[in-house]
Amino acid sequence: MNNKNKDTGLRSFTCPGAWLLLLSLVMPGLASAELLMTAPPRESAAKGQQLYGPVAQWLSGLLGEKVTYVHPKSWLHYQRDIRADRFDIVYDGPHFISWRIKKYGHRPVAKLPGKLGFYAIVRADDDRIQQVSDLVNKKVCVIAPPNLSSLTLLNEFRDPIRQPRLLTVRGGMPGVFKAFKAGKCQAAVLRDQFFRKKLSDEDKASVRVVYRSPLYTNQGFTVSSRIDDARLGKMREAMTQEQAVLKPLLKRFAPKADHMLEASEDDYRSDYKLLSGIIIGWEVD
Repeated sequence: MNNKNKDTGLRSFTCPGAWLLLLSLVMPGLASAELLMTAPPRESAAKGQQLYGPVAQWLSGLLGEKVTYVHPKSWLHYQRDIRADRFDIVYDGPHFISWRIKKYGHRPVAKLPGKLGFYAIVRADDDRIQQVSDLVNKKVCVIAPPNLSSLTLLNEFRDPIRQPRLLTVRGGMPGVFKAFKAGKCQAAVLRDQFFRKKLSDEDKASVRVVYRSPLYTNQGFTVSSRIDDARLGKMREAMTQEQAVLKPLLKRFAPKADHMLEASEDDYRSDYKLLSGIIIGWEVD
């Protein structure tokens, strides 16, 4: 090979484009400034984009770098990607938040006001079930784990051979109660606010509460350890003020709130235990 060819080769390797390509192969995170945001797939992809897409766009302007909302294909995809620490900004429930704090050093940004609590109900005339321990081997209508409602119940049954038999139901809390009324299960787990505000007086009179869960900190946003203090501070300050872009999110999950609240690690300190030890794959070091 002559000197001209050697020189040309050297220039082609040392040009900025070549170094960028090399970095993208060795350390993919350095080759792109894009931040990925996600939330659980509780909606269709179209509705997820409608709800969270504008928030990602707003954060792009706030942080001065592109934030892209990624809608999970399914709960299995969501859980896989959360365990792999794929996302930089996540909005979800206290058990996932706590797990990411414990496992990957994520930091809370802002939370919805209020608390999350759940009731286990049985029919008022069912004398066989007087307390939560009587649900062993009984069929219970629930939203499928890792939904917080079903995990709060399973947390009462740490012995894997002495647990309720979960009948997972679609359609949220209305679907769970409909299946229970139809006689598909002997008990059901409902959000406490759904029980108090959505059930008729007749429905309430027909059931009996045998378990009230502890109250958990509401859903919120966290950021990964890849986001520095300056960007975290910008997000926290902006999200805890009244923002038009957050109104649809608040309307869905906290209708009476006009802004989010500052969140801390103490809000979610031990909630990871609802996942770790109950569902395979969620162990922490």
